[in-house]
Amino acid sequence: MDVTIIRKLFQILRIKMSSSSNSLLVPIGVRGMKRLDREKFLRNIKVPVLKVPDEKLSKIISICRPYFLKLQNFKPVQNLLVKQSENLYKCLYFDPEKITKWHNISEDDRKNLYKYDIDEKHFDLQEIQLTYDNFKHETIFKAVLPDNEEIVTGFSQIGHIIHLNLRDHLLEYRSLVGEVLVDKIKTCRTVVNKSNIIDNTYRNFNMEVIAGDEDFLVTVKENMCNFQFDFSKVYWNPRLCKEHERILKFLTPGDVLFDIFCGVGPFAIPAAKQKCNVFANDLNPESYKWLNHNAKHNKINMNLFKSYNMDGKDFICTTFKAFIIDYCNGKEKLNTGAKIHITMNLPALAVEFLKYFKGLIKDKELKNKYDCDISVYVYCFAVGEDPFTVAKQMVNDNIGTDISSNIIDVFDVRNVSPKKQMMRVTFKLTKEIIFDDNSESDEPPCKKQCTNDTDK
Repeated sequence: MDVTIIRKLFQILRIKMSSSSNSLLVPIGVRGMKRLDREKFLRNIKVPVLKVPDEKLSKIISICRPYFLKLQNFKPVQNLLVKQSENLYKCLYFDPEKITKWHNISEDDRKNLYKYDIDEKHFDLQEIQLTYDNFKHETIFKAVLPDNEEIVTGFSQIGHIIHLNLRDHLLEYRSLVGEVLVDKIKTCRTVVNKSNIIDNTYRNFNMEVIAGDEDFLVTVKENMCNFQFDFSKVYWNPRLCKEHERILKFLTPGDVLFDIFCGVGPFAIPAAKQKCNVFANDLNPESYKWLNHNAKHNKINMNLFKSYNMDGKDFICTTFKAFIIDYCNGKEKLNTGAKIHITMNLPALAVEFLKYFKGLIKDKELKNKYDCDISVYVYCFAVGEDPFTVAKQMVNDNIGTDISSNIIDVFDVRNVSPKKQMMRVTFKLTKEIIFDDNSESDEPPCKKQCTNDTDK
């Protein structure tokens, strides 16, 4: 690239950075504030205005809209009474970072304004007062929190709860951060900060309420279903809504779903709603409670829905195994063309349960009767430069044999952190796996599974 072009690019970048830091439309003098003082956000600034007759307003707005001053709780079009003529006028407020004088308006737009007898004499500067109510939460955080440090740029919202994971350097600002979010996010009543990593069997973490009501009972709508649960006692990740939807599109009425780590039912409830036969399991008794609550709340046909409160291994080695044996013996029926699906959404641990499918059934006489089409969707965290290869290898290593030929898809669900991806590996569970002669999976059930990971 030409050196002159590079210099121009750097000059533009410096101008943008300079204009951003000296913007008229940001709070000043609040850097480092730890206790929210809304009065400190008052600021008087001069902004360009255009005074136009009321009868010409609609035509002029279509020309001037790109220049409007856009702030929270501020109307860019306001009434103005001109005393000399007693005519009703409107005052259009322009963004001072776009317009400072009449000739900043593009030539074409000025020509169009002339057609309605609007010219430079209608242009003026007027002082207005900005208050705390005019600033978005992002603007406030940029003005208050430490400069040149990572700030609060994103968060999860579950019902009325906003869930944060504040870095150590922001902990002393947590009260302010929480209050601002309650003020600025209309649907937020509670802000919590995760106080430690998930380190218990049931994958619910300790939380500190940093603003709002101490109310953890939430309602979330997803995939045409309403889910209610106590967020402090179960796990829910709103970032997985699209993934839930993707899996549900693989299911058709009459299919069978075994959801081994079902939580409060984001896979299981919509699947039953679309007339699949669902076997849903979770080890957490609170998840099990809310799973059943949600099934009833969403008016699920309970003939299509069975729920279990078991360890994942027990569920595979008893419930799933019994279904396959009964199917091979003709006691369980599948509709013509129906498929069986197995979801394993516990990415920190799910691959470790794959070994229980290998050699699951010892009765070799049933092998020739096995004609099921079973797809397994197992989730994992893949760390490294090539998450697709890592995820495949994790599946092969944990199931105890190379099933690469059975893997039909490896999907990148989402980024968790640098070089750490949540992946979904989809593979066919064949008779060669279930009736494997070399399996040594007859170990006693593991009643407790712990994890230090934070995502599901």
